[in-house]
Amino acid sequence: MTEAISQTTTTRQAWTVEARATLALGWPLILTNLAQTLMTATDVVMLGWLGPDALAAGALGSNLYFATMIFGLGLTTATAPMIARELGRKGHSVRDVRRTVRQGMWAAVAIALPIWLLLWHSEAILLLMGQEPTLAVQASHYMRALQWSILPFFFFLVLRSFISALERPLWALAVGAGGVVVNAVAAWCLIFGHLGLPRLGLVGAGIATTLANVLMFAALAIVVYTDRKFRRYHLFGRFWRADWPRFRAVWHLGLPIGATLVFEVTVFNASTFLMGLISVASIAAHSIALQIASLCFMVPLGLSQAATVRVGRAYGAHDVDGIRRAGWTAFALGVGFMVLTGLTMILFPRTLVGVFLDLEAPANAVVVNLAVSFLAVAALFQVADGAQAVAAGMLRGLHDTRMPMIYAGLGYWGIGLLLGVVLAFPARQGGIGIWIGLATGLVVVAILLVARWLRRERLGLLAPGR
Repeated sequence: MTEAISQTTTTRQAWTVEARATLALGWPLILTNLAQTLMTATDVVMLGWLGPDALAAGALGSNLYFATMIFGLGLTTATAPMIARELGRKGHSVRDVRRTVRQGMWAAVAIALPIWLLLWHSEAILLLMGQEPTLAVQASHYMRALQWSILPFFFFLVLRSFISALERPLWALAVGAGGVVVNAVAAWCLIFGHLGLPRLGLVGAGIATTLANVLMFAALAIVVYTDRKFRRYHLFGRFWRADWPRFRAVWHLGLPIGATLVFEVTVFNASTFLMGLISVASIAAHSIALQIASLCFMVPLGLSQAATVRVGRAYGAHDVDGIRRAGWTAFALGVGFMVLTGLTMILFPRTLVGVFLDLEAPANAVVVNLAVSFLAVAALFQVADGAQAVAAGMLRGLHDTRMPMIYAGLGYWGIGLLLGVVLAFPARQGGIGIWIGLATGLVVVAILLVARWLRRERLGLLAPGR
């Protein structure tokens, strides 16, 4: 009896320790993600002060930039589970960690080059998409200043993966917060011509973001070069030395992650376009509901990144119980938070919408009512989105990325968007039909990912080097 009680106490303590470790790693990652979001939000707000044309051109450019950037973000993110597994296998590993960081940066250069070439021709791309010529020209000017931020941002992500795998994410948070301040001040000066600087408008916004990303990478590079715990890895030593096996490994793991993110992001871009086909009120209400959902999503996203590291370390150490604890702890925290946000959306929808619109203004009545109805569906949407995000992070810790990519394509596009189109147009459900489709797609992906996690041992996912 005493032995059974002792074993139960030991198990409870192990889960408590895991929860603390996940939260300690997760909350700085959550705030770092919020800081990145704030940089974009700052640009949007300031461009809005210039006028509707500048805001529209900036939105066109930002959407094109984000659609290309998200793929590279997924590719470079592959360095996190690779480093975590190596540190789990051998806690004092230096050479293999350095190889992964170096080839992660090589991969960043390799993907940045075609992105730069593509974005340089953003005017032609936007015209092919049927955008107004004047806006396309303005957006291209903005893009030719903004596009150079891609490479330093990817470099920053690789270094963030490195310090996160070492479970010291506070440095990335501090640097990210500094980046928000630099971006805001530089944008204010360069967009409007303050403090004796030229008034550059849209171009100024692009320069500000590029400057902020360069300084963020430089600051984090200085940290890893000078901090005692980081500098022993000599991350920038022999940077130009080729390591093709490790380079291929980064792409092998990272390509499916990038494709998964593209599937997810583009389905929301498509949903916004479909809302525009329904009515102006629908697209406005959709934007409000999506903004609220996106803000809440930062929490499970950060916990997903923490799960990748914690599961990856246990995976490298061949610790089957540790893998189980790390995965389910992050999952419970992420889904639990999203259950609370879902309840908030059901109980206080008008309060949430009131942050964006004057609820008493008669002109806003249609948009407010639509946004409230969308939030009712978004409650389910939130829980499913949190579940799929954390489950994807858990599987990435096991270096399992190809099947999750297929699940994402099937769930988001083959089921979610298709169902949304059918409900919105032939079934005449309007915008609520789009949201039901999005929520259904997320539920399908979440179920498939969790089912794969439950079958991880039978699928042979627990054997490193498989």
